Amino acid sequence: MFTTATTNIDRRMAEIVEKVKQGERLTLEDGVYLYESDDLLTIGQLANEVNLRKNGKKVYFIENMSLYFTNICESHCAFCNFRKDQGEEGSYTLSGEEMIAYVEQHITPGVREFHIVGGHNQHVPFQYYVDSLKALNDRFPDITLKAYTAAEIEFFTRISGLSTKEVLTELQKAGLKSLTGGGAEILSDQYREKMKVEKANVDQYLDVHRTAHKLGMKTHTTMLYGSIESHEDRIRHMIQIRELQDETGGFMVFIPLSMQPRNKNAGIMRRNSAYEDLKTIAISRLMLDNIQHIKAYFINIGVQLTQVALTFGASDVHGTILKEQISHAAGALTPDGLTRKELVWLVKGAGRIPVERDTFYNEVQVYE
Repeated sequence: MFTTATTNIDRRMAEIVEKVKQGERLTLEDGVYLYESDDLLTIGQLANEVNLRKNGKKVYFIENMSLYFTNICESHCAFCNFRKDQGEEGSYTLSGEEMIAYVEQHITPGVREFHIVGGHNQHVPFQYYVDSLKALNDRFPDITLKAYTAAEIEFFTRISGLSTKEVLTELQKAGLKSLTGGGAEILSDQYREKMKVEKANVDQYLDVHRTAHKLGMKTHTTMLYGSIESHEDRIRHMIQIRELQDETGGFMVFIPLSMQPRNKNAGIMRRNSAYEDLKTIAISRLMLDNIQHIKAYFINIGVQLTQVALTFGASDVHGTILKEQISHAAGALTPDGLTRKELVWLVKGAGRIPVERDTFYNEVQVYE
């Protein structure tokens, strides 16, 4: 029998509890109510119940490596501290051979995925991005290429003159197997205008993933929260993802990304609270009933809070990563990667079962 953590919940919360018990879909109004409620324990317990139904006590991770071919970018998004202008100190554009040399220097045994994102570098042609993947695929054919955000794909259509389908097809020929989730930020064109998100708009972001799904790719998706958006903006974001998932079934995981303050020395008032992070993960689990996994991203919320998030609806802790740059350029204080042993420890410490996976959530090893 499902019981709530708090004994005196109000009528509105009781209605939502009953919906969750019956497996009914939550509405926009339900989601906004949950954000405005201070009953974090009940929200967390509801999310935990949903996650246990979907995934049991298994929590997934992957041995992967983050790669960044270029940090030169035409966009000037207000929240980004990773981008550089051409010729600016610290800017770079790596060739395929240079990236292979970097990988060979830093790769660890067991890596099965390259997570590849970067700037929208208008000083190189689309073929550069194709050749970058091909070089990696030729040298490391057994490692899955999860590459580029939907915003990068939209950028590629502009510099190449090709359609979204044509761009994705060319990248697939070079070895692309899945898209990363970045570039979503908040799926509101008003938000994107205020935050100077000078890249794919809402319809373009969704259409790239729709097209990828139609081409047989399974992809990832994100939400960057904690700046100017309202609670309603966040829930509308989730609902748009949920509706596309109803249409295509192509999303494997939803990743709430906690906004970083662009300065490692920023005080706690410039960072999202643990309360807000846990509530967002839990509400994501409750709203996105048709997506199998919700990720707790330790890079943004920290290792110990990630452990707690595993009882607030999260079933994935990402991966080893190895030298993450984007969140750390924006002021993240967390480790830039973890080892397999540390990830197993993290999950077991939360009373869950660690499962090493591949990109597509096929189980590689269960650590009972």
